[in-house]
Amino acid sequence: MRRLLFVASEAYPLVKTGGLADVAGSLPEVLRQQGMDVRLLLPAYGDVLRHLEAPPDAEYELELPGYSVRILQCRLPGTALRTWLLEHPIFSARAGNPYQDAAGEPWPDNAERFLLLSRVAAHISTCNTTLDWRPDILHCNDWHTGPAIALTQLQARRPRTVFTIHNLAHMGIFDRLTFERLGLPEQLWQEQGLEYYGQCNFIKGGLVFADEITTVSPTYAAEICASPGGMGLEGLLSARSDHLVGILNGIRSEAWNPSSDPHLHQNYDSDSLELKVENKTALQRELGLQLRQDRPLLGFVGRLVEQKGLELMLPVLGALLDSPVQIVMLGTGEVRYEQALRDLAVQRAGSMSVVLAYNEGLAHRIEAAADVFMMPSLFEPCGLNQLYSLRYGTLPVVRGVGGLADTVVDVTASTMLSKTATGFVFRPPNSADFLAATMRAIGLWHEQTVWRGLQRTAMGQDFSWQRSAERYMELYRSATE
Repeated sequence: MRRLLFVASEAYPLVKTGGLADVAGSLPEVLRQQGMDVRLLLPAYGDVLRHLEAPPDAEYELELPGYSVRILQCRLPGTALRTWLLEHPIFSARAGNPYQDAAGEPWPDNAERFLLLSRVAAHISTCNTTLDWRPDILHCNDWHTGPAIALTQLQARRPRTVFTIHNLAHMGIFDRLTFERLGLPEQLWQEQGLEYYGQCNFIKGGLVFADEITTVSPTYAAEICASPGGMGLEGLLSARSDHLVGILNGIRSEAWNPSSDPHLHQNYDSDSLELKVENKTALQRELGLQLRQDRPLLGFVGRLVEQKGLELMLPVLGALLDSPVQIVMLGTGEVRYEQALRDLAVQRAGSMSVVLAYNEGLAHRIEAAADVFMMPSLFEPCGLNQLYSLRYGTLPVVRGVGGLADTVVDVTASTMLSKTATGFVFRPPNSADFLAATMRAIGLWHEQTVWRGLQRTAMGQDFSWQRSAERYMELYRSATE
């Protein structure tokens, strides 16, 4: 049985700020179910320790050069996955967001914090420890764990290594003085190391040294090998393209299932789509919208940042509301976007509702209630909301990039004939093309017989973690062979 150490900075339901948590909270458990001996390693953030369902079932002391840490062993809630929480004051004595302070600024010691996570991951992977377990495969995720891959290369005995890019826009870049203060080996300060235009780049530790590199969709894997998608690392990624593969993320099918979702007012499936409208009525009441069934409801759930296409949406939301439609938006982000959306919702009360919060239950209810989901991202490594939308029969309007291009099939005459169409795709990153694609969706919504067929096709897609896990199992086999 292959032993796998899966390392991440967050995992649902213990801690979540983005899609990485969904991956780390799902993929390792599915791999365990498929026969691997898996351990999940996470920081023991203060909020994580306060919300454990049960006390740790074991504790281990680890001695590293200059550090003494504890490993708390528990099960990831809702699973049988053995999870190791790295306890140290640099993580555990601090509440709040894992990466940022209350003002939204990165914690000033993030380099020290996540290098400690990387050091512990490398130590477990290359040394005999009190854990009495060492992996055959070390799988690290995003910049927080990139140095772990690099540090294993300095040891005589090491596991095979896999590194996953979830979003290349976040690299973990620090200055040369930080590199020196951290006491990183000097041989890592080179172009084929962590050095990046005179700075220290944590993600390069994974990209340069991993045996295999993955990212979260095939199209994104191609995009990051060229400019601008590679964000300055396209040369390195292109040179390593023989060891780079895109594997689509999955979704937690048991949590995102309209037939059993406990957050919904009314459950439904592809054979009872007539019940979906009851969720729309319930959401209209909940958010103070007019009770109208003669116009489509457009939904958006996500971060209110430029990447998610806010610059494309904002100029045309008024025109969409005039078409007419209703709009519901949920998320938090940049103040300028929050204020603009809040102002528009006040002006168009009854037709538009904006909730500036993170609310998991409301996110589910929006997916079930909306007719159309808006996701015009400027770039999107994989994306999960379009997958949730497909599962809930809420047809997405997406920009044809990254994982959106890989998961949504545009409605055209030929795709409707072949019964493969699942949504509405546009490509140029401008408001006019987004508006045109959304108007196509609105026009087709009024043809309910055709719309029902598109919904059933969308709901029939398989984006389960089981399918994705099979691809990872193949990758692990090739890496160890």
